[in-house]
Amino acid sequence: MTKTDQPIKRRTFLKGTGIAGAAALVGACDNGGQSRGGGAPAIVTRKRNLKMVTTWPKNFPGTGTAAERLAKRIREGTDGALSIQVYAGGELVPAFGAFDAVSQGKADLYHGAEYYWQGKSQAFNYFAAVPLGMMATEMNAWIYHGGGQELWDELSAGFNIKPFMAGNTGVQMGGWYKKEISKLDDFKGLRIRMPGLGGEVMKRLGATPVTRSGGEIFLALSQGNIDASEWIGPWNDIAFGFHTIAEHYYYPGIHEPGAVLSAGMNKDVWEELTPAQQSIVSNAMAAENDYTLAEFNLENARALRALRDEHNVIPKPFSERILAEMARVSLEVLEETAARDPFTQKVYDSFMAARKDAIDWGRISDRAFAEARSK
Repeated sequence: MTKTDQPIKRRTFLKGTGIAGAAALVGACDNGGQSRGGGAPAIVTRKRNLKMVTTWPKNFPGTGTAAERLAKRIREGTDGALSIQVYAGGELVPAFGAFDAVSQGKADLYHGAEYYWQGKSQAFNYFAAVPLGMMATEMNAWIYHGGGQELWDELSAGFNIKPFMAGNTGVQMGGWYKKEISKLDDFKGLRIRMPGLGGEVMKRLGATPVTRSGGEIFLALSQGNIDASEWIGPWNDIAFGFHTIAEHYYYPGIHEPGAVLSAGMNKDVWEELTPAQQSIVSNAMAAENDYTLAEFNLENARALRALRDEHNVIPKPFSERILAEMARVSLEVLEETAARDPFTQKVYDSFMAARKDAIDWGRISDRAFAEARSK
C-alpha cells in the first residue's frame, strides 16, 4: 500500500461504518499516538458510561423494553464508546424524578413522557399528548417538519436538556372502570388515574384525577384507592392484569391520541459528544420512534384478541354524548392552558395549526380509506 492509498482507504472505512470519530478503530496506542506496529496513528475516543433513568417498570413491554433497546442501539452504533445503564422508575430516582435528575446532572438521560413534567411548564404536554390532539404520524409531521422540535429544544434548554422523540404508543384506550360509564353523571366523584391535561378534562367532567406511575396503578386500583385508570392499550393493560379487577374497558382514549415516548439528554453531556456521536444518537432515537410504534400496533392487536377470546373482555365505546362533551371540554382546556404564559401560547398556536392541516388532509386520506375499508 502506498502512502497516498492509505488515508483514502481509511476514510472509506470510516464512512462505511458510519461511526467516524465515535469509537476507537484500532488497539491500544503508545509512542506519541503511533500504533505499536508503527503505522498511522490510531483514532481513540474516550468511552463514556452513561445513566438513563426511566419512568417505567423494569423491562415493561413497549415502554421499559423500548428504553433498553434504545440504549443498545446507541451502544452498538458507537461501537461501545457510549455505554448506557438503564434504571427503571424507582431504582435510582423516583419515576417522576427522572427529569430533575437529568436536568441537574445526577443522571445523563431520561426515558418517559413529557406530560409528567407539566409542573415545570404546561407547554411540555404538547410534546407528549394532549386531549383531542394529534395521532402518531401527525405528531411526527409536526415535530420533525413543522417546527415542533425547535420549540421543544427551546423549552427544554431552559432546564439544561436536549429532547428527542423515542417512541409512540399510537391511539390509547379510554381506560378501565369498575363501574359502567353510560352517562356524563357517572364521572362525578370518580377517582381516576389520568396524567396530563387529560386529567384536567376528567376533573371538569366531575371526576377526581390522580397521578400514579405505571408500577403503582394495579395496587391502587385493586385496593380501591382509585375507581378507574387509563394506562396505554391492550398490550400493556393485559400485562398489568387490569382485566382481573375492573370489568369495563372503554374506547377511544381521546386524552392520548398519539402519545410520544421521549428521551432527554443532559445538555452538557450532549454538547460534549462528537458530531458523529450526536448523529448516531439522533438516528437511534428516530429509529426507535418508528420501531416502537410498529411494535405497539402489532402487539395491541394480538392482546385485544386475547382479551376477547381468553378473558371475555368486550371493549365498549363511550357514548356519542360523552365523546362530544369530552371534545368540547378538551378544546376549552387547551385554550385556557395556552393563555397562561406566552411560550405555551406559542407552542399551542404551532400545534393547533399543524392539527388543522392534519385533519384537513386526513379527512380525504386516512379517514376516507379506513371508512372505505370497513364497508
